[in-house]
Amino acid sequence: MKVSEIVEKLKLKVYSGQKGLDREISGGYVSDLLSDVMGNAREGEVWITLQVHQNVMAIASLKDLAAVILVNNLEPLENTVRHSNDENIPVLGTSLSTFEIAGKLYQLFNQ
Repeated sequence: MKVSEIVEKLKLKVYSGQKGLDREISGGYVSDLLSDVMGNAREGEVWITLQVHQNVMAIASLKDLAAVILVNNLEPLENTVRHSNDENIPVLGTSLSTFEIAGKLYQLFNQ
């Protein structure tokens, strides 16, 4: 499944990193602890978080994640947007809670 497909199916907002919308997704990871994501997320996964600062993009880039989904109507900071565009890693957003969007993403992968 591509990032663009989850954007459409989950009605996500695309904040940045549009050039990465064709990236393939291998799964998802949920955490707000950067060291946890750095140690456990896998290449190609979508990271669901409430963190909005540029360190999110540093971790996403290091782990070669497919995209980042921000929850609860949170918006990325300006330097996060710049880093996202530089790395072609989409930052997406939703009004849903972490629990809700993780469940919906899980359902998409198990249809």
